[in-house]
Amino acid sequence: MSNESNQDLVVGLDAGGTRTRAVLASAATGRTLGEAAAGPGNALTVPLSQLTGHLAEAIGGAVSERDRGRVVAVVGGFAGAASGPPAAGSSAEGSADPSELSGPPDLPGFSDRDPGRLNALAALAEALRRLGVAPRTVGVSSDIEAAFASAPGTPADGLALVAGTGAAATRISGRRCTVSVDGDGWLLGDEGSGFWIGRGAVRAALRMADGRGDPTTLARSVGLALGLPADLLEGAEGVEGVYEAHEVDGIDGVYGGGAGAVEGAGGAGALRRYGSGRGAAGAARWSRARREAFRTRLLPTVMAQPPVALARLAPLVAEAARRKDPVATAILREAVDHLTAAVRALDPRPGERIVVTGGLLGPDGPLAAPLTGRLEGLGLTVDRVADGCRGAVALARLGHGSPSHSAGTS
Repeated sequence: MSNESNQDLVVGLDAGGTRTRAVLASAATGRTLGEAAAGPGNALTVPLSQLTGHLAEAIGGAVSERDRGRVVAVVGGFAGAASGPPAAGSSAEGSADPSELSGPPDLPGFSDRDPGRLNALAALAEALRRLGVAPRTVGVSSDIEAAFASAPGTPADGLALVAGTGAAATRISGRRCTVSVDGDGWLLGDEGSGFWIGRGAVRAALRMADGRGDPTTLARSVGLALGLPADLLEGAEGVEGVYEAHEVDGIDGVYGGGAGAVEGAGGAGALRRYGSGRGAAGAARWSRARREAFRTRLLPTVMAQPPVALARLAPLVAEAARRKDPVATAILREAVDHLTAAVRALDPRPGERIVVTGGLLGPDGPLAAPLTGRLEGLGLTVDRVADGCRGAVALARLGHGSPSHSAGTS
């Protein structure tokens, strides 16, 4: 917490599909003075009451009661929200001059009517009211815009790619998203995301159990992660100890592209090309009765959870791929293909900067190395950022009229 007094303060928020993080900083220098985290903050998928509670918890943890009267600007980067102009005045209701509303040139004010943005503004307004925080300006950006602004120098123009619970690629102009690719949510898109990879793991397990798919260690690891009885998994070892390690084109023998790309995560046929022809022996040890019981227990367990909870299974796929499981390898390979295709759809120009963020693309992320190679192959300069908090702080300082070049320093 801050021990400094008589200085204006700003708050930056990174509200994503997994957690909400708040950072308190000096408006003058950008120096971090406090931070805290709470539950998920997707403005479209998290119910408004929960979203409000998570925002209040995160902001309240970052800003002590004695500091709340000195907060002059708050900006949140929200998953599920479009960008728009900051709300003027002490209220966080998001009112602004209609002539200043952002959006596509032929649809003025479009983003200000975005449901996610409206949810974010409403939840943020209520959270601030509960805490007794009355900033002069409140702004809502998309999470990917905030992440882009987190790059060194707080850039205004370039490309951004996020691959965490969800996935999206955007072109940023003047710190606003002008073109977007995917980010369409778990039901319709987010291809290559943590959710998409986790769903692929469950699909692969189900396909092994019913006989349509190749043996894979994912059946056992998914079953254990979801709390299924261990006796149902007896004989479900998949490729472990059955397949020989083998090389395919790409990084570490598992991340190639082009002709080796698969047709669908967990799909039959497409995944079979990665087997050595000895996988049937692994499936034969898992009895038909146990496989049927596995399916009967797995389906309701998955259906009882929020769909995006499948993202927590993504690390199982990464671990299986490291152990040369061909099915897991194929899932990660296709994820890289999808994310690369999203960036290609933005018509990138050689030499452009692309800012990447999200758990899958962090320094230890399972897609970081192969995707970086693909992006550099397109002639792009890759910057990696942890999340959007630093960018949200920079945007809050800009909204307050402070220079942003030192945002995020400590």
